[in-house]
Amino acid sequence: MPATDTVITDSQADDSKQESKVNRKRVLSGVQPTGRLHLGNYMGAIKNWVGLQEQYETFFCVVDLHAITVPHDPAELRSSTRTMAATYLAAGIDPKRSTVFVQSHVSAHAELQWLLNCVTPIGWLNRMIQFKDKSKKQGEEVRAGLLTYPVLMAADILLYQADLVPVGEDQKQHLELTRDIAERVNNMYGGKAWKKRGGRGGRVFKVPEVFIPPAGARVMSLQDGTSKMSKSAENDLSRINLTDDAVAISNKVKKCKTDTYDGLEFGNEDRPECNNLLTLYQLATGQSKESIAAECVNLRWGDFKPRLTEALITHLQPIQSRYKDLMSDYRYIDEVLDKGAEVANESAQNTLGACKDSMGFALKRKL
Repeated sequence: MPATDTVITDSQADDSKQESKVNRKRVLSGVQPTGRLHLGNYMGAIKNWVGLQEQYETFFCVVDLHAITVPHDPAELRSSTRTMAATYLAAGIDPKRSTVFVQSHVSAHAELQWLLNCVTPIGWLNRMIQFKDKSKKQGEEVRAGLLTYPVLMAADILLYQADLVPVGEDQKQHLELTRDIAERVNNMYGGKAWKKRGGRGGRVFKVPEVFIPPAGARVMSLQDGTSKMSKSAENDLSRINLTDDAVAISNKVKKCKTDTYDGLEFGNEDRPECNNLLTLYQLATGQSKESIAAECVNLRWGDFKPRLTEALITHLQPIQSRYKDLMSDYRYIDEVLDKGAEVANESAQNTLGACKDSMGFALKRKL
């Protein structure tokens, strides 16, 4: 603790904050504005983002460009983009500590994707598991954007020279592709050869690392403990949406799938639903896994479900209250997104300019 007669001026405080920010590792993540956000999105991603703000320089975007790889409703996309941003803020993302913006508001995302498309072997994209799965469902209607979706994701990450990217298990392959693309560009266009061509030299992109939270990274369906909770699932009983009221939450927990074993326990592979529901209880209450296991070892489902219901309602209430306040006046949300886009664009243009320079484009002169 500093001595009582120590005085820190405003300028010194600002310098200290700036130095602290510069020394922090950078984290970037985002969610598509499609469907209604559910517990899986929140507990597996956004809740963890809130804690990251303390330790990292954080960029969180609403990835609306990713939302049009499949047929979409334009009016719904516009509305969902704002509601997604409101959910970020309601959940605890602080625009004073994080850069919050909409992907399409920074044109460098689409421009860098094209540059990366031109250096990414199509064989790499054909190996993407999500493309294989989704293209089977879409048949002849499958779009080129679905194939190149991972390249846009790579552009999102590399534009901001992110150190860490929080992703779920289903996105790890895409992050590995991002790393491969970054290294490919660095090897083809960076290094000493770039410097000889009159550039700055060195690497073009930072190669990011994957960050998977230790708990809640994969929240499962309430109707099938072996399937991930999904916004696109037809059965609304399979998920608890962040905007569900107490009656809806209670109804969904009552109807969720369980098993016939005695007692409740973590870690039994034959009891996926039990593992999932106990994990939800752990995440909602903030208690340790050991504490939850001791509390629930002798409980029956009829005793446990009311506890889970109460924990979820209590945990979501502050978020829902804040969300309603934000949605009552769009101006604040729009101001946050405008400011975020301004900050994000500055960083993105620096990276885009470096990439174009390394690849030999004639750069536009500043007038």
